[in-house]
Amino acid sequence: MEKKVKSKEELLKDKDQILDEYNKTQSQSKKPALLTKKEKKVLGIGKDEGKAILKYARISSRKVKIVLDLIKGKNIDEAYAIVRYTPKAASELLYKLLKSAEANATNDPSKGLNRDELIVAEAYASQGPTLKRIMPRAQGRANRIRKRTSHITVVLKER
Repeated sequence: MEKKVKSKEELLKDKDQILDEYNKTQSQSKKPALLTKKEKKVLGIGKDEGKAILKYARISSRKVKIVLDLIKGKNIDEAYAIVRYTPKAASELLYKLLKSAEANATNDPSKGLNRDELIVAEAYASQGPTLKRIMPRAQGRANRIRKRTSHITVVLKER
């Protein structure tokens, strides 16, 4: 079940068919078909977005999702204001992540996106590895402490 590696010419020749397949979501998972990094580059997928990923953040993804739901679909200035004045632990991490995604979108000459037109297109947090620690308890017992981590992604696109 190996996927055949296509050359640049083959990819450009089948561009319309591949893009249709990519944009069509899968029936069960509702996710687009997987493409390799090379295929995405040749087809120009992801050129119109600024993306920033924070991995292994020492905060539960459940706590981060609360703030992410507030900023999804908002323009960049509104998202900054929401994150800045939301009293949650994830707010500081998301502020830095938004600044990084904005810099990735506006400073790259190949993308050249306008800062005033940027909106938060996608923002999601998935669970990372859990650090397991032990807390000593009475009578020689021990309790397990789970220190959860998360992977946070923010994608900015032009309106």
